[in-house]
Amino acid sequence: MSDTDILNQLLALLAELTRDSEGYLEREDDSQLWYNRGYANGMAAALTALGHGEAVARTIEPDPYDRARDQQHLPWGKAYEHGREMGERETHEVL
Repeated sequence: MSDTDILNQLLALLAELTRDSEGYLEREDDSQLWYNRGYANGMAAALTALGHGEAVARTIEPDPYDRARDQQHLPWGKAYEHGREMGERETHEVL
C-alpha cells in the first residue's frame, strides 16, 4: 500500500470521526463521543505536523483545541485528552 493510499484512508477516517462526533460539546453524557472527537483532532494535529495540513484543511474544519481543553479534569474531558493522544500517536505510527 502506498503512502498516498494510507493518507487517503486516514483522511477518510478523519472526516468520518469528525462528522460522527458533531455536537460533542453538548453531550457530556457520552464519553465515547468526546474520545472520538479527541482522536480526530489528534489525527489532524499529527497529519499537519507531517506536512499534510492542506489536505486536512480540505477535509475538515479543525476545532480550536481550547474548546475541549477546559474540560480535561472531567470524565468526558479525560476521554477527549486520551483520544487526542492516541490519534496523534497512532497517526505518526502509521505514517
